[in-house]
Amino acid sequence: MPSPAATLRLALFQPEIPQNAGTMLRLCACLGVDAALIEPATFPASDRAFRRAGLDYLDHVRLTRHVSWRAFDEWRATNRRRLVLLSTRGGTSYLDFAFQPGDIIMVGRESAGVPAEVFRAADAVLRIPMRANMRSLNVAVAAAMVLGEALRQTDGFAGCGAEALL
Repeated sequence: MPSPAATLRLALFQPEIPQNAGTMLRLCACLGVDAALIEPATFPASDRAFRRAGLDYLDHVRLTRHVSWRAFDEWRATNRRRLVLLSTRGGTSYLDFAFQPGDIIMVGRESAGVPAEVFRAADAVLRIPMRANMRSLNVAVAAAMVLGEALRQTDGFAGCGAEALL
C-alpha cells in the first residue's frame, strides 16, 4: 500500500535549469512523493549539473516522464487527478487552499511559467504571498514550500520518524 505522500505528485513542466530539476527530484525522493517530468526539458537526464543537484537521491524517486503536455494531460484525465498549478498569477494563496490526496502540484518553466493552455487546464492556480515588488521565488523553493503544506494537510508526513524531520 503506498504511503499518503505517494498519492501526491510534483510535476515539472518543461524544466530549463538542471540544478532546479535535480533539487526538486531530490525533494520528492526525501519526502516519498512521486514526480512527473513533462518534456521537453532543455537538458538531458545525464546532465552533470542535474545529477550533481540530485546526487544519489535520483535513484530513489518514482519519476514518470511524459513526452508532451498533451500526453501528461491525458494521463491525468485517465487517472482523475486534480492539477494544482503554482503561479505568480495565482488568485489563491497556497495557505488558503485545501489540498487533497492525489493532487498534482505543478511548477512551470523558470523563464516563462506555463503556456495559456496549461494555465486554463489547471483545477486551481495558487500563489505564494510575498513582499511587494518581489517577482518570484526560485521554482525549487516554491515547490518545497507548497509541497510541505500539501503533505501537512494530507497527513503525508505520517510514518516519518521524528529523526527524519530534523
